[in-house]
Amino acid sequence: MTSAETTLTETTSTQTTSTQTTSTETAASPAVRPYQHYVYAYPHKTAYRPLRRDDASLSDLWADEPKTALSLYFHIPFCEVRCGFCNLFTRIGAPDGLTTAYLDALERQAAAVREALGDGARFAGAAFGGGTPTFLEAAELERLCDLAEQGLGADLSAIPLSVEASPATATADRLAVLAARGTTRLSLGVQSFVDAEARTAVRPQRRADVEAALARIRDAGIPVLNIDLIYGIDGQTEESWRHSLDAALAWRPEELYLYPLYVRPLTGLGRHLDPEAGDAEWDEQRLRLYRHGRDHLLAQGYEQVSMRMFRRTDAPATGGEDYACQTDGMVGLGCGARSYTSALHYSFDYAVDMHQIRRIIDDYAARGVEDFRHADFGWRMDAGEARRRHLLQSLLQAEGMPVAGYRARFGTSPVDDFAAELGRFGDRGWLDDSAGPGLLRLSPEGLAHSDALGPELFSAAVRKRMASYEPK
Repeated sequence: MTSAETTLTETTSTQTTSTQTTSTETAASPAVRPYQHYVYAYPHKTAYRPLRRDDASLSDLWADEPKTALSLYFHIPFCEVRCGFCNLFTRIGAPDGLTTAYLDALERQAAAVREALGDGARFAGAAFGGGTPTFLEAAELERLCDLAEQGLGADLSAIPLSVEASPATATADRLAVLAARGTTRLSLGVQSFVDAEARTAVRPQRRADVEAALARIRDAGIPVLNIDLIYGIDGQTEESWRHSLDAALAWRPEELYLYPLYVRPLTGLGRHLDPEAGDAEWDEQRLRLYRHGRDHLLAQGYEQVSMRMFRRTDAPATGGEDYACQTDGMVGLGCGARSYTSALHYSFDYAVDMHQIRRIIDDYAARGVEDFRHADFGWRMDAGEARRRHLLQSLLQAEGMPVAGYRARFGTSPVDDFAAELGRFGDRGWLDDSAGPGLLRLSPEGLAHSDALGPELFSAAVRKRMASYEPK
């Protein structure tokens, strides 16, 4: 459903929230649409623009960065099918030789990145996302792990490693490789256990195949299983949503992600539906299903980490607690991966259209080491944007944000820096008044409206860039 970058953002801590629907959940202004933009990183890649090569040397970018708790992300842009809702950077299938050529390019990029990082770089966590990393065959997954360990010096047996998979590609041989190489978390994109709903979302799969994949994952012994589910599919009811939830719960997954369905430009669903159309009835359906799913999971022994993420209260710890998404850097490899330094967020070109994606992948696979020694596209961070990112990524977590940590980093108060935004959130009942002055925390209603709250923290400059982006 989403990149494993999300995991590195949302699994830095375990939190709880109220188990009951509160009276404030009807208090939000009807003028605020609850589903505007899924925010797991700031700013969005549609705000990135081409960089001058002379100003974007990786060696210069990383020279003065703290590198003792980095996150490592490998992007594999291949899937066996592309779901109707998907706008991730991925292509269907791979011609003969393309996965080998792509891994060859990853090796060249890894050499350039390790050179730029220099001595002393340490990784606190790793993730393989996409696309579908398990599109790669078992031997190719071995090579990918070797690139992480030998190419970049990440000890996968000593740090948490999260990998995304689909039911069709979660085969026993692939899972055996991942388990042996230290995978601590396997995320399976299921979306619905109701076959008719999966077809409606343009995700061809059978429940029997999903159940077989889940059995193989449990047999592999990977400590944490995550299951992705989607609500808001056309024709979905509380009863059918509960059916999927209970089918997932039967496997006692350590984590569950509940995603609202979005219809985005250039996706399969977006070609038949208007992505910009406002539909109050659909908004209400998604809110109703979200609350039903949230309350059901909380009653079943799960705690809420964010709007989307729920973790079983007795789930094992997987490590990586020394990584903080607000402050620590990310090293991304692969043509759809982002990297974060304090001064620049960067990546390669971005597209959703299949023809454009193929072009970008082919260009990536043809690059030499020298072509990887600089950043191509990015967004330069200043102090104001750093404040927004810190507040946004902290506030969207159920635990909230300690004001003291913000003040220690920036020397100012978030209440002063974002008086207008926080005032609006408070007026709408989105802030937890019981948290006390030392903690900014969302109320249950605020968490429910995370996809409206997050975009309100975007700067005017980011909004302008995103608005001028031409989808391709």
